[in-house]
Amino acid sequence: MKADYYEMLGVPRDVDEKGLKSAFRKLAMQYHPDRNPGNADAEVKFKELGEAYEVLKDGQKRAAYDRFGHAAFQNGGGGNAGFRGDFSSSMADIFDDIFGEMMGGRARAGRQPGNGRERGSDLRYNMEISLEEAYDGKTAEIGVPTTIQCDECTGSGAKPGTSPKTCPTCAGVGRVRAAQGFFSIERTCPNCQGRGQVIADPCGKCGGDGRLPEERSLSVNIPAGIEDGTRIRLAGEGEAGLRGGPPGDLYIFLSVKPHEFMQRDGADLFCQVPLSMVTAALGGHFDVSTLDGNTTRVKVPEGTQTGKQFRVKGKGMPVLRSPQVGDLFIQVSVETPQNLSRRQRELLEEFEEISSSDNSPQSTGFFSRMKEFFEGLSEN
Repeated sequence: MKADYYEMLGVPRDVDEKGLKSAFRKLAMQYHPDRNPGNADAEVKFKELGEAYEVLKDGQKRAAYDRFGHAAFQNGGGGNAGFRGDFSSSMADIFDDIFGEMMGGRARAGRQPGNGRERGSDLRYNMEISLEEAYDGKTAEIGVPTTIQCDECTGSGAKPGTSPKTCPTCAGVGRVRAAQGFFSIERTCPNCQGRGQVIADPCGKCGGDGRLPEERSLSVNIPAGIEDGTRIRLAGEGEAGLRGGPPGDLYIFLSVKPHEFMQRDGADLFCQVPLSMVTAALGGHFDVSTLDGNTTRVKVPEGTQTGKQFRVKGKGMPVLRSPQVGDLFIQVSVETPQNLSRRQRELLEEFEEISSSDNSPQSTGFFSRMKEFFEGLSEN
């Protein structure tokens, strides 16, 4: 009796397309004739797996099989419309995945099979700027090691006066077909590596690549408000394409250096300022420098405590490509006097003697509540 297709592939009857393909790929790699030379059983098993996958991956065939089993494809049953023992063409999607590596790999990404040209590689450039530069924006001049089109052969890779010829192995297609038992597999042409053309007389300047190494100077516009980690793409500024192919792109990855006084959160800036005890107690003001090159005066109310935050509107970072500007938040920390003179100590001691709970409500209230809390615990 013919084995059940689901059991053959080791999948449940409600398996989805992705699971079905994964199961078949794993088994096909295991039983492929190239990996089992001279093993007739493996070749039969491989063919049976292909037949099972061919049926179950097709919605109509699978429905017929689920209803009638193998009888759906016997004696002219309605479920076998279009089903043939030679299933190589209908299974090309998965065979390319399975055997591309075994048969020498696929054409490299970016290559256009048959025209000899290959897209140039993308390049990455890391740029570090200051927070002030991110605030104002700037135009930066950078040097990028890259490749440019060869001026001797104008990118063709062939010696001047000659031109690339159609590959005789693949007739310019870039791929060749190879017979593998009962089916055939298409693979990259080994003669032209998928380009479809060969160069009999290469250019003496570029050696047939059609491009030369060079460091290019580029002008990069950094807009105001740019954020750390932003990526800027310069189309066509990457490496020149191989043998006249289109160039790649240049990607500039920006990082903003940590600032000595400011921390950024989106469009807002944060700054911590130490405040003398006298200014905090009596009130006053302090001046703080901002990224726009100006100075802003901040008024300090009487009795200001550590952690108090002041908001200065419109003194943060500009929002990228927007007229909006963030705010500057300044948090103060009250500084305890150090290195007191004898007279300063006497004055503070005198102040302590005449102070009341109203002068330090937080500390007075805290210790009072703490005492009551622990007394309550001991009574229980």
